[in-house]
Amino acid sequence: MKIKLFTLLAFLFFTLVATAQNTFAGPQMADDFRANGKIYIVISVLAIAFVCIIAYLIYIDLKVKKLENTK
Repeated sequence: MKIKLFTLLAFLFFTLVATAQNTFAGPQMADDFRANGKIYIVISVLAIAFVCIIAYLIYIDLKVKKLENTK
């Protein structure tokens, strides 16, 4: 019980510290990418990486289910 409470308080503290560091106006790099039209490339690369990771996890899950059924 004490470990769960300590973990919760630690996460809350780290969240407060992270939001206290936000002193600048906004993400300059994202604005530059959006102005140049490169933000779509970044989003598409992230989407492809996400889809590949999900597909790999599904593939691994199917293999594990197949191994569980053979025993």
